Amino acid sequence: MAIPTDDHLTRLTRAESLLVAAGRDRRPGSPLNIPPVLASNFVLGTERGYARNEGTPTWEALEEIVGLLEGGQCLAFASGMAGVAAVFSQLHAGSRITLPEDCYQGVAALAEDARQKGFWSVSRLAADDTQGWIKAAADSDLLWLESPSNPLLVVADLRAICSAARKPAALLAVDNTFATSLNQRPLDLGADISFQSATKFIGGHSDLLAGLVTVRRDDLLANVRKARGLHGATPGALESFLAVRGARTMALRLERAQANALTLAERLSSHAGVTCTRYPGLSSHPTHAIARAQLKGYGSIISFDVRGDASAADEVCSRVRLIQHATSLGAVESTIERRAGIPGQEHLPASLLRLSVGIENVDDIW
Repeated sequence: MAIPTDDHLTRLTRAESLLVAAGRDRRPGSPLNIPPVLASNFVLGTERGYARNEGTPTWEALEEIVGLLEGGQCLAFASGMAGVAAVFSQLHAGSRITLPEDCYQGVAALAEDARQKGFWSVSRLAADDTQGWIKAAADSDLLWLESPSNPLLVVADLRAICSAARKPAALLAVDNTFATSLNQRPLDLGADISFQSATKFIGGHSDLLAGLVTVRRDDLLANVRKARGLHGATPGALESFLAVRGARTMALRLERAQANALTLAERLSSHAGVTCTRYPGLSSHPTHAIARAQLKGYGSIISFDVRGDASAADEVCSRVRLIQHATSLGAVESTIERRAGIPGQEHLPASLLRLSVGIENVDDIW
């Protein structure tokens, strides 16, 4: 790395401090914040020659922050799906993949596209089918878990699943986007890979695309880095800079947003116009007990079913004013969308709305 690693960072155990202190160059005369390094190549003579292969200080600042948060070594990508593709590229022809039934449609589409081409087979399991996942670990080459899931917010028993005996050389990856590194560290639970879309909570301002893959094994790190370079999936300088800037305030934003989310989930659960409210922090949630034991916080995503059909849910989206009718999540502003209207999500309840709760005043959101 061009940025000297400070030993004191490894002694910081509180995420709020790591978010602010990591990813900086502390040499005298250096900018306090690593600037966007707009360079594709460098003067030869050091370990850095071409950005696609050796990276830039801007990427490395982001990678240091998230690696320390997750307790591993992080690689940044041009988008979340670019990071997912790098993980899937570790598989050989004929591999078997197990995905959750409630899975981000981009991941499911990637797996299905390759299945149709004969590259591998794909099985789906309910995220809370713990025994099914334990059984699948014995013959799957990749277990891809998403917890909490999108958008049904099912929390998987990661401790039990990650500790199960696995097929030799198999990989277990956890999409940690909804939980974030602040509420859950999959590598500590036994996962090989922790994935996050930095587009969401890390960036936090709906202005960038980036993905993050964090691992502990040196061989896996080298293989994923190789895939990033071969596929040209490297992040942009501006996007990396914005993700670092967003990360500095992530703890504050998430604290406010998930406090808002709990209040709103409680209100929605007793609203006459709502037939079902899903939020892991509610005692009524089917996987609340696992969430309480496994997560430090319940996140800021709620999904709920409007009484009526798809048109009733669409009407809610068209009438909100403070809440933005937009896709994605994890930003300072609250957003809402009907997920069954999105290709690949048609199996969801027609009137399900996913609400990403922002940092506005909770009564104004309500």
